[in-house]
This record gives sequence, C-alpha cells and structure tokens, in this order.
Amino acid sequence: DLAGEINVQMPYFVMGKIEQAMKPRGLKDAKVLVLGLSYKKDIDDPRESPSFKVIELLLGKGAKVVYHDPFFPTFPAMRHYRHLKVAPVELTEKTLRGQDAVVIVTDHSVYDYAWIVEHAKLVVDSRNATKGVTEGREKIVKA
Repeated sequence: DLAGEINVQMPYFVMGKIEQAMKPRGLKDAKVLVLGLSYKKDIDDPRESPSFKVIELLLGKGAKVVYHDPFFPTFPAMRHYRHLKVAPVELTEKTLRGQDAVVIVTDHSVYDYAWIVEHAKLVVDSRNATKGVTEGREKIVKA
C-alpha cells in the first residue's frame, strides 16, 4: 500500500521541484520538454507512467509542453488522459535550446544525458539519469 501511495504522489513531488526550479519565471507560457512517456526505461508501455500526470499538471499551470520518447512517435491515447494533446518533437540541439526546462521522467538508455544537459537551459531529473554528467551540474535539479 505504501509503495502505491508513493507512486501516486511522485508526479506532485516532481512538479514541486519543477516549480521551484522555474522561480521567479514561473510556468505560465514556459516551454517544457518532457523526456519519456514509458512507465520504465527502454519499453513501449505507457501504463501507470507518471509522465501523463506530470504533463497534466504542467499544462494546468499554463506551460507549453512537448515530449520526446523514442518508443512513442505519437502521443498514446490513455483512458484517464484522453484530454491531453501533446506534440512530439525531435531531440535536437535547437529543440533543447528552445525550452525553458527539460524534465526527465523516463531514463531511456538511448538518451545522451551529457549532451542534453549541455544544450538545455535547465534539466529536472526525476530518475537520477544525469548522475554521471560532470559538466553543467548547475543546470540540473534532482527530483
């Protein structure tokens, strides 16, 4: 029961970290890239993924959200999140530089986290995916 409760609360915890990191700019009209829609890394199963709740919370705060996930070229239809409309983007230098924040929700092995940190303004890491990144640590917020 406790593990289930913790899993349910994690998107809210991550959201709190995002909001803290985005002060004083705030989330209204902020461009946010969510990395990963899968429940866990390197799979194409979105069921029970915290990504959808995080996206819903970001949109609720007025953020402009896009996503990248190599396993989901289109945003999957989810029973509880049918109302979400989020566009996929290519993971490029230009895309990363154009975001106010990048939020790592699923730590896929194909992502080059050092490269992501290098080109992003801010990275909120909910999976400790950037633990091995040495350059740009000041841009990383652990969630």
